[in-house]
Amino acid sequence: MNLVIETVFKRPNLFKLRCICALLTKTRTWKFHDLPVRHFSKLHKIDNVGFIHVRNFFLCRASSVTRTSKHLYLKPNLIIMKLDSPEFHSIFTPELNCLIDLFKKYNYELRIAGGAVRDLLDGKVPVDLDFATTATPAEMKEMFTKENIRMLNMNGEAHGTITARVNDKENFEITTLRIDVVTDGRKAEVEFTKDWMLDANRRDLTINSLFLDFEGQVYDYFNGIDDLKHHRIRFVGSAEQRIQEDYLRILRYFRFYGKIANDPDKHENETLDAIRNNAEGLKRISGERIWMEMKKILMGRYPAHIIQSMIQVGLGQYIGLPRANNFKELFSVCERTEGQNCHHMTRMSALLDDEVDVYTFHERNKLSNEELQLALFIVQHRGDAMGEDLMSYCTDLHSDSSGTEQKVISKIVELMKYCGHKKTAAEFPALKLPVLPVTGHDLTQRDVPRGPKIALTLNELRKIWKDSRYTLSKEELLDKIPEVLERIPDNLKKKRKK
Repeated sequence: MNLVIETVFKRPNLFKLRCICALLTKTRTWKFHDLPVRHFSKLHKIDNVGFIHVRNFFLCRASSVTRTSKHLYLKPNLIIMKLDSPEFHSIFTPELNCLIDLFKKYNYELRIAGGAVRDLLDGKVPVDLDFATTATPAEMKEMFTKENIRMLNMNGEAHGTITARVNDKENFEITTLRIDVVTDGRKAEVEFTKDWMLDANRRDLTINSLFLDFEGQVYDYFNGIDDLKHHRIRFVGSAEQRIQEDYLRILRYFRFYGKIANDPDKHENETLDAIRNNAEGLKRISGERIWMEMKKILMGRYPAHIIQSMIQVGLGQYIGLPRANNFKELFSVCERTEGQNCHHMTRMSALLDDEVDVYTFHERNKLSNEELQLALFIVQHRGDAMGEDLMSYCTDLHSDSSGTEQKVISKIVELMKYCGHKKTAAEFPALKLPVLPVTGHDLTQRDVPRGPKIALTLNELRKIWKDSRYTLSKEELLDKIPEVLERIPDNLKKKRKK
């Protein structure tokens, strides 16, 4: 029986590693031994109860070691099933066949890994194929160089990933089997291995720890096939440990829950407890990484249920939503936008009560300017008295809004989707909108002083034109300039500077 569970204990002023060795006795009861590292060399066989597999230890400063993932659990029963489906056969392009033959030629194992296997089991053709191999990055580079295959983007080499472009047509991302030796909740130091089970053990969720060879054999070490069949989302091994290796896995759990589960609120209590206990770890994760996961949650299944669960387990303050509580609005907006091609920020805005909330969310998640402006626009106008003539309201709003025409139209369309006005959202972009017949150049020709007066005069003329229901001509508007200028103070610049 090969078994060892390794744990790092940090003590003040001591660099000491200890190990909890669980020994399975003849009577199948568990005995726990707290043994110093110096004793490991003596642990080859203990009273005929079985062999102890002890992995190499290394010493480093305690400040850089917060958690190791080099834990070996009781080796599970490997489940192998045969996959033979049209979706599986559809992935075999000439380029993939060339890649498979190449790895066979050099005696390296190559399998499809992770999400692509999950999708194929679910009857879907995967968008991307990720590969795992027993070949190290150095071995892959040597092999591809000999075969004149171009390699791209060498940034992933430190983590074991090489991208090869075959026949100058298709890119393949291939990663060496690895163990996360030391993690700090964000990134990991890795060690390469040739053990498929160890690589599966370092992955986050059971449904993502599957491998598939090119004969259609699916290798399942942690019951991922059964979890997928029953729409269960479970971490590999200890949820707490998996989360502490990379706190972003908290959000990945919720994203995959929306993708796989068939009930919006059937989370396992043990998993939610682990998330609740480790929520603060999200402070270590960059806003960009958090927002990337949040966008996928917002546009996936059960977005309102999932985000409500996230807030209830205490994630709000760590993802830019410290005051979020208007779940009724969120459920309404998600229901109104179901089946529509809405912007993710349209749904997110439902939990942002005012501009303060918008900027708080932006500060944490580093929104793009487009996302920020859309959220501010929706928050500002969702409470407008729009009246019965929605097309007229949208036309007026377009006239009052600054920005390029297409961006303004897009924001108005998203506002309509937010409010549930599907017909208006669909028809408004095709409406021929009135264009203000007066330009800044026209004003300079009428001796309007350059500077802020031109902008203010143009804005006032726009209001007059709008009040006429867009009927006044260019000449009629230009004739209004004198009375408009009378209302604008001459010392405008001085006032603005103060």
